[in-house]
Amino acid sequence: MPVADHIFRLAFDTFLGVTEPAALLSDISLVKTRWAANPNAAFVAEANTELVGSNFATNWGSVGFFGPLTIRPDFWDKGIGKRLMDPVMALFEEWKTKHAGLFTFAHSPKHIGLYHKFGFCPRFLTAIMSKTVESAKSTAHCTKFSETSLGEQEEVLTACRELTDAIYEGLNVEHEIRAVAHQKMGDTVLLWSNNKLAGFAVCHTGAGTEAGSGTCYIKFAAARPEQNAEQIFNLLLDACEEMASAKNLSRLVAGVNTARYKAYRQMLARNFRTYLQGVVMAKPNEAGYNRSDVYLIDDWR
Repeated sequence: MPVADHIFRLAFDTFLGVTEPAALLSDISLVKTRWAANPNAAFVAEANTELVGSNFATNWGSVGFFGPLTIRPDFWDKGIGKRLMDPVMALFEEWKTKHAGLFTFAHSPKHIGLYHKFGFCPRFLTAIMSKTVESAKSTAHCTKFSETSLGEQEEVLTACRELTDAIYEGLNVEHEIRAVAHQKMGDTVLLWSNNKLAGFAVCHTGAGTEAGSGTCYIKFAAARPEQNAEQIFNLLLDACEEMASAKNLSRLVAGVNTARYKAYRQMLARNFRTYLQGVVMAKPNEAGYNRSDVYLIDDWR
């Protein structure tokens, strides 16, 4: 695990030209958290018994994505990326994934060319955005998954699944909710209206998670697709910011595909600003849930 994590950091720092090792990713953890979430979807490449790369697949029901796929820089351009893709594609077949995808560097022909070979097509940009956390009190009725009794958790998970299924048939992020709870990486915010789940947000908080020190990272959030979805989305962001403030975190981070234009514009209006962006590649070459009427936060890094 430490070797895979080191390669992950070294590969990104090298590609992006970061001169101070690990400066970009600091204490953000992706390798350990994704392995712990599903060891059967984690793959490594070895050369002469040395670990030289890794790749991770994620199952969101009818949707699947992979990454980070990273290789030790001295083994770049030796066909290892393709070898690490083969078992992931087999896993998507096994999962019966309807819509598969990835997030990659939009300015890299090499990355896009590799994934083209597996049938993925570049589509809209995904903006990774951040804002300074402000003291705010949410006016919505919100609870947290950590506060839910064991007897009620299955009901909550069912409600989350029904909400995401209404956005895209089969979309199910129960995997993320359970991973955050099991690994104690943060919490899932639940927004209720008339005793019905109106929206929810899966959040990582602090060092050792996908957020990093001082940060609340919204890994996934969605508003129920109704006429008042914009209002629900705004209240959900309020609730996430309130939780971040309560935990004394200074930064709120979230990713949104720019094809979800209304959600993207709403985040800009709330002073979120893009600090990193990449292109989403999809198989088949279709929108999936990246539509202008969908109020949803995620990124497939």
